[in-house]
Amino acid sequence: MDVTVIAFLALLVAVAALRVVELQISRRHQVSMIERGASKVAEPRFGWMVALHTAVLVGAGVEVVFLHRPFIPLLAAVMFTIFLAANAVRWWVIRTLGEHWNVQVVDSTRLGVIVTGPFRFVRHPNYAAVFAEMLALPLIHTAWITALAGSVAHVVVLAQRLSTEERVLFADPGYRSAMSGKPRFLPGLF
Repeated sequence: MDVTVIAFLALLVAVAALRVVELQISRRHQVSMIERGASKVAEPRFGWMVALHTAVLVGAGVEVVFLHRPFIPLLAAVMFTIFLAANAVRWWVIRTLGEHWNVQVVDSTRLGVIVTGPFRFVRHPNYAAVFAEMLALPLIHTAWITALAGSVAHVVVLAQRLSTEERVLFADPGYRSAMSGKPRFLPGLF
Protein backbone atom coordinates (compact mmCIF):
# COMPACT_ATOMS: atom_id res chain seq x y z
CA MET A 1 0.00 0.00 0.00
CA ASP A 2 1.31 3.43 -0.98
CA VAL A 3 2.56 5.72 1.81
CA THR A 4 0.03 8.42 0.86
CA VAL A 5 -2.82 5.92 1.27
CA ILE A 6 -1.51 4.87 4.68
CA ALA A 7 -1.18 8.52 5.75
CA PHE A 8 -4.69 9.28 4.50
CA LEU A 9 -6.17 6.30 6.34
CA ALA A 10 -4.33 7.41 9.49
CA LEU A 11 -5.86 10.87 9.09
CA LEU A 12 -9.34 9.35 8.80
CA VAL A 13 -8.76 7.30 11.96
CA ALA A 14 -7.53 10.44 13.76
CA VAL A 15 -10.67 12.33 12.72
CA ALA A 16 -12.84 9.44 13.93
CA ALA A 17 -11.01 9.45 17.28
CA LEU A 18 -11.51 13.20 17.55
CA ARG A 19 -15.25 12.72 16.96
CA VAL A 20 -15.36 10.25 19.88
CA VAL A 21 -13.63 12.84 22.11
CA GLU A 22 -16.12 15.47 20.95
CA LEU A 23 -19.03 13.17 21.84
CA GLN A 24 -17.63 12.80 25.36
CA ILE A 25 -17.27 16.58 25.71
CA SER A 26 -20.81 16.99 24.39
CA ARG A 27 -22.26 14.55 26.91
CA ARG A 28 -20.58 16.39 29.80
CA HIS A 29 -21.89 19.71 28.54
CA GLN A 30 -25.43 18.35 28.14
CA VAL A 31 -25.49 17.06 31.70
CA SER A 32 -24.21 20.39 33.01
CA MET A 33 -26.71 22.44 31.00
CA ILE A 34 -29.67 20.26 31.96
CA GLU A 35 -28.67 20.57 35.63
CA ARG A 36 -28.80 24.36 35.20
CA GLY A 37 -32.21 24.43 33.53
CA ALA A 38 -31.64 23.75 29.83
CA SER A 39 -33.75 21.16 28.07
CA LYS A 40 -32.80 18.61 25.44
CA VAL A 41 -34.92 18.86 22.29
CA ALA A 42 -36.33 15.76 20.62
CA GLU A 43 -34.33 15.27 17.47
CA PRO A 44 -35.31 11.99 15.79
CA ARG A 45 -32.96 12.51 12.85
CA PHE A 46 -29.78 12.98 14.89
CA GLY A 47 -28.80 9.41 14.01
CA TRP A 48 -28.72 10.42 10.35
CA MET A 49 -26.07 13.03 11.12
CA VAL A 50 -23.95 10.48 12.97
CA ALA A 51 -24.39 8.01 10.11
CA LEU A 52 -23.41 10.65 7.57
CA HIS A 53 -20.18 11.54 9.36
CA THR A 54 -19.33 7.87 9.73
CA ALA A 55 -20.16 7.20 6.07
CA VAL A 56 -17.89 10.01 4.87
CA LEU A 57 -14.96 8.67 6.90
CA VAL A 58 -15.51 5.06 5.85
CA GLY A 59 -16.45 5.96 2.28
CA ALA A 60 -13.33 8.06 1.75
CA GLY A 61 -11.10 5.23 2.94
CA VAL A 62 -12.91 2.60 0.86
CA GLU A 63 -12.88 4.80 -2.23
CA VAL A 64 -9.16 5.52 -1.97
CA VAL A 65 -8.19 1.90 -1.30
CA PHE A 66 -10.51 0.05 -3.67
CA LEU A 67 -10.88 2.58 -6.48
CA HIS A 68 -7.18 3.45 -6.34
CA ARG A 69 -7.69 7.19 -6.21
CA PRO A 70 -4.53 9.09 -7.07
CA PHE A 71 -2.74 11.41 -4.71
CA ILE A 72 -2.45 14.82 -6.36
CA PRO A 73 -0.08 16.93 -4.23
CA LEU A 74 -1.52 20.34 -5.17
CA LEU A 75 -5.12 19.22 -4.60
CA ALA A 76 -4.08 17.55 -1.34
CA ALA A 77 -2.33 20.71 -0.12
CA VAL A 78 -5.35 22.92 -0.88
CA MET A 79 -7.86 20.48 0.63
CA PHE A 80 -5.71 19.86 3.72
CA THR A 81 -5.47 23.62 4.24
CA ILE A 82 -9.27 23.92 4.00
CA PHE A 83 -9.60 20.93 6.35
CA LEU A 84 -7.27 22.58 8.92
CA ALA A 85 -9.04 25.95 8.61
CA ALA A 86 -12.43 24.28 9.09
CA ASN A 87 -11.16 22.53 12.22
CA ALA A 88 -9.75 25.80 13.55
CA VAL A 89 -13.21 27.36 13.15
CA ARG A 90 -14.88 24.33 14.77
CA TRP A 91 -12.62 24.53 17.82
CA TRP A 92 -13.11 28.31 17.96
CA VAL A 93 -16.86 27.60 18.13
CA ILE A 94 -16.38 24.96 20.83
CA ARG A 95 -14.21 27.30 22.88
CA THR A 96 -16.59 30.24 22.42
CA LEU A 97 -19.70 28.26 23.35
CA GLY A 98 -18.01 26.62 26.32
CA GLU A 99 -20.55 24.47 28.16
CA HIS A 100 -23.27 25.49 25.68
CA TRP A 101 -21.53 23.47 22.94
CA ASN A 102 -22.80 19.99 22.21
CA VAL A 103 -23.68 17.85 19.22
CA GLN A 104 -27.41 17.69 19.84
CA VAL A 105 -30.05 20.39 19.98
CA VAL A 106 -30.41 21.66 23.54
CA ASP A 107 -32.44 24.72 24.44
CA SER A 108 -29.89 26.57 26.53
CA THR A 109 -31.00 30.10 25.63
CA ARG A 110 -32.26 30.71 29.19
CA LEU A 111 -28.62 30.28 30.25
CA GLY A 112 -27.64 33.16 27.96
CA VAL A 113 -27.13 33.82 24.27
CA ILE A 114 -23.58 33.63 22.94
CA VAL A 115 -22.77 36.54 20.61
CA THR A 116 -18.96 36.55 20.82
CA GLY A 117 -16.30 34.74 18.81
CA PRO A 118 -17.51 33.62 15.38
CA PHE A 119 -21.10 34.28 16.47
CA ARG A 120 -20.39 37.99 16.01
CA PHE A 121 -20.55 37.31 12.28
CA VAL A 122 -22.91 34.37 11.66
CA ARG A 123 -25.51 32.26 13.45
CA HIS A 124 -24.11 28.81 12.61
CA PRO A 125 -20.33 28.90 12.07
CA ASN A 126 -19.97 25.30 13.20
CA TYR A 127 -22.21 23.97 10.44
CA ALA A 128 -20.28 25.90 7.79
CA ALA A 129 -17.00 24.55 9.18
CA VAL A 130 -18.24 20.96 9.35
CA PHE A 131 -19.55 21.18 5.78
CA ALA A 132 -16.16 22.47 4.56
CA GLU A 133 -14.36 19.78 6.54
CA MET A 134 -16.54 16.93 5.20
CA LEU A 135 -16.10 18.20 1.63
CA ALA A 136 -12.33 18.75 1.86
CA LEU A 137 -11.35 15.65 3.82
CA PRO A 138 -12.12 13.05 1.10
CA LEU A 139 -10.58 15.28 -1.58
CA ILE A 140 -7.21 15.22 0.20
CA HIS A 141 -6.74 11.90 -1.60
CA THR A 142 -9.15 12.53 -4.52
CA ALA A 143 -12.10 10.57 -3.13
CA TRP A 144 -14.45 12.71 -5.19
CA ILE A 145 -17.46 10.36 -5.08
CA THR A 146 -17.48 10.46 -1.29
CA ALA A 147 -16.97 14.24 -1.28
CA LEU A 148 -19.84 14.79 -3.70
CA ALA A 149 -22.28 12.28 -2.18
CA GLY A 150 -21.38 13.37 1.35
CA SER A 151 -21.94 17.03 0.50
CA VAL A 152 -25.34 16.39 -1.03
CA ALA A 153 -26.38 14.23 1.92
CA HIS A 154 -25.02 16.83 4.33
CA VAL A 155 -27.20 19.55 2.79
CA VAL A 156 -30.29 17.34 3.25
CA VAL A 157 -29.43 16.40 6.85
CA LEU A 158 -28.42 19.95 7.73
CA ALA A 159 -31.66 21.40 6.37
CA GLN A 160 -33.62 19.14 8.70
CA ARG A 161 -31.34 19.88 11.64
CA LEU A 162 -31.54 23.64 11.13
CA SER A 163 -35.31 23.51 10.99
CA THR A 164 -35.37 22.01 14.48
CA GLU A 165 -32.57 24.12 15.92
CA GLU A 166 -33.73 27.48 14.61
CA ARG A 167 -37.31 26.83 15.75
CA VAL A 168 -35.93 26.43 19.28
CA LEU A 169 -33.47 29.32 19.12
CA PHE A 170 -35.78 31.87 17.52
CA ALA A 171 -38.47 31.13 20.12
CA ASP A 172 -36.21 32.99 22.57
CA PRO A 173 -36.59 36.81 22.30
CA GLY A 174 -32.96 37.36 23.36
CA TYR A 175 -31.65 35.11 20.61
CA ARG A 176 -34.04 36.58 18.05
CA SER A 177 -32.92 40.10 18.93
CA ALA A 178 -29.21 39.29 18.88
CA MET A 179 -29.02 36.98 15.88
CA SER A 180 -31.91 37.58 13.45
CA GLY A 181 -29.94 40.08 11.35
CA LYS A 182 -26.94 37.77 10.92
CA PRO A 183 -26.47 35.31 8.06
CA ARG A 184 -26.61 31.59 8.80
CA PHE A 185 -23.21 30.41 7.59
CA LEU A 186 -20.93 32.94 5.94
CA PRO A 187 -20.57 36.68 6.60
CA GLY A 188 -22.28 38.69 3.89
CA LEU A 189 -23.95 35.65 2.28
CA PHE A 190 -27.41 34.08 2.58
